[in-house]
This record gives sequence, C-alpha cells and structure tokens, in this order.
Amino acid sequence: MNEQVTLAVIGGSGLYDMPGLQNSQEHVVKTPFGNPSSPIVIGELEGQRIAFLARHGIGHHIMPGEVNYRANIYALKQLGAERVVSISACGSLREDYAPGHIVIPDQLFDHTKNRARTFFGEGLVVHVSVADPFCPDLSAQLETATRSTKATVHNGGSFITIEGPRFSTKAESNTFRTWGMSLIGMTASPEAFLAREAELCYAVMAHVTDYDVWHLSELPVTVEMVIQTLNKNTLVAQEAIRTLARNLTEKRTCECDQTLASALITRPEIIPPATREKVDLLIKKYF
Repeated sequence: MNEQVTLAVIGGSGLYDMPGLQNSQEHVVKTPFGNPSSPIVIGELEGQRIAFLARHGIGHHIMPGEVNYRANIYALKQLGAERVVSISACGSLREDYAPGHIVIPDQLFDHTKNRARTFFGEGLVVHVSVADPFCPDLSAQLETATRSTKATVHNGGSFITIEGPRFSTKAESNTFRTWGMSLIGMTASPEAFLAREAELCYAVMAHVTDYDVWHLSELPVTVEMVIQTLNKNTLVAQEAIRTLARNLTEKRTCECDQTLASALITRPEIIPPATREKVDLLIKKYF
C-alpha cells in the first residue's frame, strides 16, 4: 500500500480535526506485527498528503505499555511516509521548562521494561545506530514551525521514557534529575528506535504539562492537569503541523534513509524465509 504520504503525525485522536485538512479518509492498515492503534486518517494539508495516527486509540483506551509501537511505525512505512512527528505529553524535570511550554528534545533515555523494541530477531540480527535518536533535520524544521506559533519553545534536552502507566515517585523524579534528564514521558521509547530501524525521520514535539513531582511548590501531577494543558496546546500543535507541511523540504538531507546499510550483520543466505518475508519492506533494498 502506498498513499504517497509525505508526513506522518502520531498524537491524540483529536489532532487531525483541524482547519485546512481536505479530502480526509480513514484507512484500516494491517501489518505483520498486528494492527496499529487506530485507523489512519490521511488527508491533504498545505499541498502535502499527511497521515494521522492516534497512538492511544480513538478515545484513549490503550495504555502506554500496551501500544503496538511496531505496528504503528510499520503501518506508516507501508503508507510511504518518510518523516514522522510525535506529539507527546511530558513532565518537566527542570525549572526553565515550564508547564505550557513546548520542547524539541535531542536525546532519549529508554527506562521502559516490557516493550518490543525491534522489528528484527527470529534469525535476523540488526544493530542500528541511535547515538542521536531524533532526526536533526526534521527536528530543526519542526522547531522553526513551532516557534512561528509564538508559543514558548525550547530546543534540546534529554527525554526519559518510563514504563507507566503510573506517574513517578518523588525519589524516582529526583533521581532522574540527578541523571541530567530534562523531560519525562511514557511513549517516546521504543517509538523513536523503531522509526530509526524503518529508516524514517523522527522528531518529537513535547508538550510540558507539569513539573512531575519533584517541584515542591507545585501540586503533584494529575490526569486533569495533563488534559487541561494538552487541550490548550492543541491549536498550537495544529498550527505548527500546518506550517511544517507548508514549508517541508522536498528531499531529506539527513542519513535516516540509510540506517540499515551498516546495521545488518546476518549473512543473507541464512535468514529464515519467513523472517525475510515479514520484514521485507524494511530490508529489500539491501538484498
């Protein structure tokens, strides 16, 4: 399946209800890794074909640890997407990243425990490089687009992903701060790593909803607090995506589309046929 999607956006189910999105249709996509979190909405925005995927399902019924990240990323790859923007709620672990602000992080720390982290295995060994887990080119374009909304935007920071679904204890939150983490959330890992394996550019627009629980002058984080901030920032996210679509460079100038060139280690002749068929979309150009 190839709908010639230029850009994919993973976020809340209400994100694609935006002015300017035309000819939108829902697509039910099947993958070798199961079903994505929701039907994928594809429409035309600022002259680009954009795909929208609700990470937690329509109505938010899938926990962070239950999201089928492999199916989500694989489905976007099947649709022809080359670039993926993640809209993520997060807590701040530093004073200057305040609730209501938006951060484009440049580093990622995976502190999750129970998630499928790779498309490979079953007789095919792949070691991808993720020293810089977010695409610098797409992140720069996303930052520029987000700044045009007049929101308070920060560039850079380390994003730690926890398993969830619970929020942190104070001991955990303070420990993450001593580690040098800037943001805390539940969904960036393994999504970013799977995008790299699929040779997709991936960047995060992180919406700071709270100060986690380390900030003594603030109330502990609650679901209500998160939802209120996200609702306020929905228009900002929509405007930023419209601007990004309008100004998106035609060709990728990064190296994300060549990730697997130096990552495949198994001799081709011993890869089990069933495994090769399962991930053919990802590896066929190298064999």
